[in-house]
Amino acid sequence: MNSSSSVIKAAFPVTIPVLFGYIAIGIPFGLMLVKAGYPWWLAPIMSVLMYAGAGQYIAIGLFAANAPLAGMLVTMLMVNIRHIVYGLSLIEKFRGVGKWKAYLVFSLTDETYAILTGVKAPDNIKPGSFYGTIALLDQSYWILGSVVGALAGELIPFSFAGIDFALTALFVVLLMDQLTRTRDMLPAAIGLLCAVAALALFGPGQMLIAALCGGLAILILVRGRQK
Repeated sequence: MNSSSSVIKAAFPVTIPVLFGYIAIGIPFGLMLVKAGYPWWLAPIMSVLMYAGAGQYIAIGLFAANAPLAGMLVTMLMVNIRHIVYGLSLIEKFRGVGKWKAYLVFSLTDETYAILTGVKAPDNIKPGSFYGTIALLDQSYWILGSVVGALAGELIPFSFAGIDFALTALFVVLLMDQLTRTRDMLPAAIGLLCAVAALALFGPGQMLIAALCGGLAILILVRGRQK
């Protein structure tokens, strides 16, 4: 049987890059949540139950705009639809992880996926415990960052100018990472063109869903023909 300390000792080093990244990105999320008028304690609740970095950023804007539930669900589905592909590619690796499987599926963020696809459990540690602890550590970093940001926004009066750019910066980082790994410019180009077209046709208030649906439809058509 693996002791908790030995599992954490093996898992923690591989999560250090995520530690710094999630703290840095979680703090702006907490700040933005408080800035939007919500209580600080909503930050840890969302980070525990929702745990979707980009989705949580977007949720603040959707809540503030009183967006309809259907619009919220479609937006969240489109933003997080890549996780279905992530999960499918890890079916074999997650085989035999036991009680950790449900949590591993729930906690499969971009960064955790990147770690899990590049590591192998040590011989003396059960794979489920090793992979699950990595995911648990990553989520704890995100919760910590969001709480620090929310409390800072609640207790320390300062200008929030520029904080809104955190979401844009997050997507730029995710896009750059994806382009670096895949060397595939086509999805990004289709997304850019659809966003510009939707903005021109529907305006800033209605462009998001139109751009997401249009981009997904074109990508399916193009990729389908290539196959």
